[in-house]
Amino acid sequence: MTRTAVLICPGRGTYNKPELGYLHRHHADKAAMLAGFDAARAALGQEEVTSLDGATRFSVSKYSRGDVASPLIYASALADAQSLAADIEVVAVTGNSMGWYIALAAAGALAPQDGFELVNTMGQLMQEHLIGGQLVYPFTGSDWKNDPRRKEELLAVVAEINVRPGHRLGLSIDLGGLLVLAGDAAGLAAFEAAVPVVEERFPMRLANHAGFHTQLQAPVAAEGRRQLDGRKLRQPVVPLVDGRGAIWQPGATDLTALWDYTLGHQVVEPYDFTRAVQNAAQEFAPDLFIVTGPGTTLGGAVAQSLVHQGWQGMRDKASFKARQEDDPLLLSMGDSDQRQLVTG
Repeated sequence: MTRTAVLICPGRGTYNKPELGYLHRHHADKAAMLAGFDAARAALGQEEVTSLDGATRFSVSKYSRGDVASPLIYASALADAQSLAADIEVVAVTGNSMGWYIALAAAGALAPQDGFELVNTMGQLMQEHLIGGQLVYPFTGSDWKNDPRRKEELLAVVAEINVRPGHRLGLSIDLGGLLVLAGDAAGLAAFEAAVPVVEERFPMRLANHAGFHTQLQAPVAAEGRRQLDGRKLRQPVVPLVDGRGAIWQPGATDLTALWDYTLGHQVVEPYDFTRAVQNAAQEFAPDLFIVTGPGTTLGGAVAQSLVHQGWQGMRDKASFKARQEDDPLLLSMGDSDQRQLVTG
């Protein structure tokens, strides 16, 4: 019996110390594809992906860099997408932030090697420019119940800071129950001073992250368009849900518009991952939501996005957990137990 699934690809921050060796553990059978990625890196004088993955030591300062994290995450996620069991029918693909680039390849809109070129180029450009930074702050409590009033209050704080002279701050990613904010040093510091500490860890700065999905990244977007060839895009094989919740259908996608979005709006405007997940749920009503590896951190944002729309009657963390225990609908391939439920 076929199981339908929305496939969700992760972005930056998902390849951490526990993930070191991910490709070697799970994807020894993808040697030919990985060799292509390694060759592309070697031609640029960069450390090969399999070498990075096979290292014996992990350091945050190195592995959080855009030119290191991005190719590792791409290779891990795309290899996972190619490892699904035969009874799983992917009915749509989406992703978070950099995960949009992975989604293009997973949905067949880019060949694996061309997707790697996109990710590796943009990861390097982000690292070279490193304009601004990011932090994360929740607007829901530990019960995950949607709190739109609190969300509006926090975004009002962001807007007020952004109009101060010498301050830049804006929404970067709408991520389930979290707001990912991006700005310059003054804007981020002002927000940190304006809100209470939550759960002893928020607001949380993200290491080696730039001001993604804001106008701060306009120079990066422009350079990406200069270096990369949009003619490599092709019609997706399965529908793609982008960071606005818009759907790109096989056989009906305007490839010029898709490229313009990918290296335009997607880079310099807020990324609404919550809406992407919710629209995918409503439009495709899948049996499963499968989050590729590496890591498992994106699962919470997917779950919160579903809870906030009341998907299948879930309204809070408790009801989601009860649903998961009874009949799991969210499976993360970065989790060894859940991985076995979706791989061949």
